[in-house]
Amino acid sequence: MGSRRLYRRSPIIPRARIALWILPLLVAPAVHAEDANPFLGRWALTIPGGGAGWLGIEDRGDYLAGSILWGGGSVVPVADVYLDGDTLNVTRINNIEHKDKDGKVVWTQRITETISATLNGADALNLVQTKPQSSGRGMIVREFTGNRIPDLPNPPNLKKVKYADPIQLFNGKDLGGWEATNPSAKMGWTAKDGILTNDAPRSGANFANLRTTQEFEDFNLKLEVRVPKGGNSGVYLRGIYEVQVEDSHGKPADSHHMGAVYSRITPSATVEKPAGEWQTMDITLVDRHVTVILNGTTIIDNQPLLGCTGGALWSDEFKPGPIYLQGDHGAIEYRNLVLTPVRK
Repeated sequence: MGSRRLYRRSPIIPRARIALWILPLLVAPAVHAEDANPFLGRWALTIPGGGAGWLGIEDRGDYLAGSILWGGGSVVPVADVYLDGDTLNVTRINNIEHKDKDGKVVWTQRITETISATLNGADALNLVQTKPQSSGRGMIVREFTGNRIPDLPNPPNLKKVKYADPIQLFNGKDLGGWEATNPSAKMGWTAKDGILTNDAPRSGANFANLRTTQEFEDFNLKLEVRVPKGGNSGVYLRGIYEVQVEDSHGKPADSHHMGAVYSRITPSATVEKPAGEWQTMDITLVDRHVTVILNGTTIIDNQPLLGCTGGALWSDEFKPGPIYLQGDHGAIEYRNLVLTPVRK
């Protein structure tokens, strides 16, 4: 929901004065929404602590609307957006459950957080996050930054894309060419008999995500994946866009299910196989547009990417990055990972 703008009734104006006013309006240059409100658009955020975030601001006529990504999770609507002079204010509301010793929820606390943004030039933001401590004692105030995301180009003609030689990302024998995204995390990944296996519990938050040591720009990536019952993983393109890997066989299409770009693009078809079967993914990333072919069926066809997804290593969409495999959500297996870079 966004804040609604209030308008005052115009005074009655004599017809002669109306005619004088109309003439300059006919010859005045058009005023674009971005000129009236320079905060409109999409912003890549570097949130407190250095994580990746995203903010989108829209003018929907009689109110402003906003969506935000804060580190992990999904892109979600904000509670409110409003302008106060040269400051944009975004309000988020988080619910915190307080439980007794038996685990019963005794109080749900609503934490209201305000993010205030001012322009630093035309394409950068200085932001301040302000929210109360969940203990009720004092405030948290943190500064961070954002940069405007350039407009998306037209969808590329994939038939004209030129590719370099393919690269075998996994040698089938060991973890050569791979490393943990967080060196302090518990390593659950091993290589055996041509399979890259992550042996982690279902709730494996302390287990490592695995990334290539090489970094890439645009490319085609082919792989096979085997998802256990209830399994959940993800394939991150350039370290910032997650193509979801999940045991979602038999479920309706959703932006959080197998083959989706997590919380951003919903597959056009549900063609995932049952848990325990090998599945193929053929993913092409070119000019911030993505195509996903799952088990031989195109389920995302050259669609635009509006920004990073939850768990991204950074929010800069123009920075080369690795392929990274999510390992902190439980067990998963991959094999035959082949990346073919787009030739510059």
